[in-house]
Amino acid sequence: IKKDIEIIYINKIQELVNHKPLQYITHKQEFMKLNFYVDENVLIPRADTEILVEEVIKVSTDNMEILDLCTGSGAIAVSLAKYTNCKIYASDISKNALEIADKNSKNNQTNVKFILSNMFENIERKFDIIVSNPPYIEKATIDELSEEVKNEPYIALNGGEDGLDFYKILSKQAKNFLKQNGKLFIEIGFNQKTAVREILENEKYKNIKCIKDLNGQDRVIICNI
Repeated sequence: IKKDIEIIYINKIQELVNHKPLQYITHKQEFMKLNFYVDENVLIPRADTEILVEEVIKVSTDNMEILDLCTGSGAIAVSLAKYTNCKIYASDISKNALEIADKNSKNNQTNVKFILSNMFENIERKFDIIVSNPPYIEKATIDELSEEVKNEPYIALNGGEDGLDFYKILSKQAKNFLKQNGKLFIEIGFNQKTAVREILENEKYKNIKCIKDLNGQDRVIICNI
């Protein structure tokens, strides 16, 4: 048994040397003081994204219906289900990601409803809040990321040529899935505030504001229809 453990240990060290993220080796990542299972099928939740969750919590009231679009590991949806009395829905294009998100919902004793959907394709209701941390990295800059990050799912990183593909879809379609006075909460890259604001303004969203993360970087945009 000791020899077996030694072999496993050496293999894990080799995975680290090959730039496999530690979280994919341990299958653990903490987010909003909750524990999440992660593997190669989902993006590793970042502390910066907690700002997004906290901003939604601030305005949530009992029985609101909230959609987390591009849920990945389910970190946002599960956290909202844990810390609010809202009805939480979450969608993703990846069946594997949704299985992990469902596992995380069960592990944290929450009851998130999951929907397999390419953006709004299979969404059939309106929500008080839509929240999303979509892929937003410019395609050309993905090669410049750390080796560890490049081992995360490409589909969860690639925001298209200018990194704005998903914001364009979100801004165009979200208003059709928001109730009257519904709000949209989105995470952005540190240099995308002006571009995303412009996209939202063109689609007639109102009260657009930007929240900075703990490092003072632009991180979350909030607006309403």
